[in-house]
Formats: sequence, structure tokens, C-alpha cells
Amino acid sequence: MQTQTTPPRVLGLYNEPFWALLKSEGRLHLQCCADCGTWRYPPGPVCQACLSPRAEWKPVGGGGELLSWVIFHRQYLPAYPAPHNVIAVRLDEGPTIISNLVDNPHGEGIIGSRVELTVVEMDDGVALPRFRRSV
Repeated sequence: MQTQTTPPRVLGLYNEPFWALLKSEGRLHLQCCADCGTWRYPPGPVCQACLSPRAEWKPVGGGGELLSWVIFHRQYLPAYPAPHNVIAVRLDEGPTIISNLVDNPHGEGIIGSRVELTVVEMDDGVALPRFRRSV
């Protein structure tokens, strides 16, 4: 169930393109080092591999591996009524992202399962990256 307002995102100096591209293109984009090709998430001023300040925002495939999950049985924010899940996904490009699974994560052996990105638009128009298990 959605509410009228999504909790405000805390936008840093480097992540505004992440949210703008997600909303406008419906795809997840991450920083990619223009010199060595290392993917960056969270975004930042320099590459963690070669320290280059040059980066491009490139789309990622959206696939990944579910590393971990948890179910919160207590409500902390109105937009996320209990119970709700939080997952960690290692994207095929390498970075790990924290998100939510749109289908039920209960069950044996879901750690290591393949997931794919889906963009969910909240009632207030905010686009959020979510994942579903691959079929």
C-alpha cells in the first residue's frame, strides 16, 4: 500500500543525476569511471580504483544477485507499513544497492537468487528502484 508522500531523499553533491535519470528514462544509471571503467555506487567525486575524477552516467542492465534480506515488522515511516522488506543486491556490474523486493521474500534458498530491476512510481510521482525475482 502506498501513501501520498514518499520520505524525502537526502540528495548529496553527486547523486542528483541518479534520481533524475531514473525518473526520466525509467532505468538505473550509475557513475562509471571514464578512465578505467570501474562502476561507482554510491556516486562520488573520484574513482575508488584509479582516483580519476572523470566519470560518465551509464545505464546498467538491471540484473543482479540477492545477497541478503530482512523483514521489518515495525513501521518506521508512513510510506512503508509493516511488514516490509529491505534487500541488498549485487548488480551484475559490481556495486551493491539497498532496495526493496516487490514480491514476497519468504522462502528457503532465496539468497543468491537472480533479481531484476523494476522502477516503481509512488503516488506522489517519485520513481524508486525496486527489484523482483527473475523467472
